[in-house]
Amino acid sequence: MNAADGARTERSEHDELLRRLDGISDGDLPFRAQRPIKEHLMREIAQAEQTTRRRSRRPLFLSLGVVAAACAVAVTFTLSGKNPEEPAKAARPEPAAVQLLDRVALAAGSAPAPVVRDGQFLYTKTVARSVTLSEIPGGGGKMEKIPTDDSDECWFSVDGSAGWTKRTVRGSETFPPEGSPNLNDPTYRFLESLPTDPELLLKLIYDDTRKQHGDGSGSTTGPDQQAFVAIGDLLRQFQAPPGLSAALYRAAARIPGVVLVPEAKDAAGRTGVAVARVHDDERTEWIFDKQSLRLLGSRTVILKDNSWGKAGETVDTRAIVAQGVTDRAGQLPRE
Repeated sequence: MNAADGARTERSEHDELLRRLDGISDGDLPFRAQRPIKEHLMREIAQAEQTTRRRSRRPLFLSLGVVAAACAVAVTFTLSGKNPEEPAKAARPEPAAVQLLDRVALAAGSAPAPVVRDGQFLYTKTVARSVTLSEIPGGGGKMEKIPTDDSDECWFSVDGSAGWTKRTVRGSETFPPEGSPNLNDPTYRFLESLPTDPELLLKLIYDDTRKQHGDGSGSTTGPDQQAFVAIGDLLRQFQAPPGLSAALYRAAARIPGVVLVPEAKDAAGRTGVAVARVHDDERTEWIFDKQSLRLLGSRTVILKDNSWGKAGETVDTRAIVAQGVTDRAGQLPRE
């Protein structure tokens, strides 16, 4: 095949890819011209069509139009149609999601580290909304959805000696230090002590999630989903050292079932690109700015109608709107 024929073939395949992803253009794909991703998707499409012809079933891509109309378009390169949370059958992370996380890790690792000293506080301001269910009095067990403003400002003691303070629309509360810092209740000094090798870091996280959410624990979340959630909480709630932030993103890229969502909106109305994981018909997303790759926030989208709402609705959304360092809890960072 000469160069001209090769170029025409590649262009044809590229056009076919975009035709399959209805409503998505080159500009929506954060890894434009990444040949391995394209070739992987085209192979999956061909395999899915062969299966469709044998079983007389509709291609899975037909269902993407419904999802796109209801919420953000989720580009799923694995077309098996199986729940990625099935035991021992969790899908490998999507190539596009892995590549996004690698780019995010590079950006996070090159960011300047917070200049802090013991006795100071790391400040984070979050805009957040969620939906809760409450039983209707005299309603015969019927439930009503109640929107909740979960926006807050938090001050975390750098060395943990002063605990942390949280201020919401309902008031302020200070939480004294309890025991030694850990993955679920860290301090900045604790985060500095964690390994920055992604494999070692992920092992440490899985050791914790398997104890709390593994076999025999009674948890329905499972260690894979909980590892994804735990990493997301660390990244969203705390200002971590740049090297650790990069390692956390690369560790997340090793979790089965991680996928790419080309467009998602945070609680502040900012639109970005996201990586996500599906569990129990809910998609947990981390949203990044498409240009700077900075973490904007997160959201949870339900994928099937249930008591919480209709498919495509967001039931929890958060946006990081300010961060900094202060000398005392309750103080705002200097501009």
